Amino acid sequence: VTDQAFVTLATNDIYCQGALVLGQSLRRHRLTRKLVVLITPQVSSLLRVILSKVFDEVIEVNLIDSADYIHLAFLKRPELGLTLTKLHCWTLTHYSKCVFLDADTLVLSNVDELFDRGEFSAAPDPGWPDCFNSGVFVFQPSLHTHKLLLQHAMEHGSFDGADQGLLNSFFRNWSTADIHKHLPFIYNLSSNTMYTYSPAFKQFGSSAKVVHFLGSTKPWNYKYNPQSGSVLEQGSASSSQHQVVFLHLWWTIYQNNVLPLYKSVQAGGTHASLGHTVDLAVSVSQISIEEKVKELSPEEERRKWEEGRIDYMGKDAFARIQEKLDRFLQ
Repeated sequence: VTDQAFVTLATNDIYCQGALVLGQSLRRHRLTRKLVVLITPQVSSLLRVILSKVFDEVIEVNLIDSADYIHLAFLKRPELGLTLTKLHCWTLTHYSKCVFLDADTLVLSNVDELFDRGEFSAAPDPGWPDCFNSGVFVFQPSLHTHKLLLQHAMEHGSFDGADQGLLNSFFRNWSTADIHKHLPFIYNLSSNTMYTYSPAFKQFGSSAKVVHFLGSTKPWNYKYNPQSGSVLEQGSASSSQHQVVFLHLWWTIYQNNVLPLYKSVQAGGTHASLGHTVDLAVSVSQISIEEKVKELSPEEERRKWEEGRIDYMGKDAFARIQEKLDRFLQ
């Protein structure tokens, strides 16, 4: 099926690690649709090459150089930069229907049946079930819908400062209009809430099809021992019993299906000099992923912003900017 696609978003080299595991997890389960990853300008050349080995399309989204109506929305709501980047998936009009999956999700079995659902189908959010969680959703690309979404963003913003709040207020009838657009929880199983109602997890957990690593600690924030198969959080000793199973699977895919891509690309002459911002430490007993932190001069920082290379998930996150403003105004 060439007119339908699974779509994800990688905002920097760290999130590319999640996107690569997600893509490989989809390919492990008889993939019949196209794979698309949206990236931002700060994704390095090396990671773009590696992404192209897993995804059919690697599409850069640059809000600064986009169409006027997109640029205007970004200028009016700069705090929603990451959200506006994710909404770009509605511009993929060469596809008739798509399923969006966040880069911190992991597919456990074939999920082609999601394409039988209509727009806008999503699973309830575990924290407030009258809202949907925007980590997994079915949508139909449309420039008209995209313009309406950006107009809504400019006029109303987002009640949670992110895409989930914006999408819930835009598709505000989701909770009551059509039960067929409520995806079962097994299509977006939150890894950090699955044990809050353990009897339900024991009953239905084996049917899970997509696990979502919600929260600030992602699979790539852990260290992995390939000999023992143990997962160790940076600075911590343990995770929940249920979560460890899925973390182990994530790292197994990373070790077997992602790390070899680095080796093949670098063997082909593509080297670390391409500016990637991830340190991979690989030994017999441990694999870890860490972000390189390079201090930029004020002039370099300003040039980076002017070029639209904004790290929405890292040091340029709106919360950090707000914190700096608050300190300045005190």
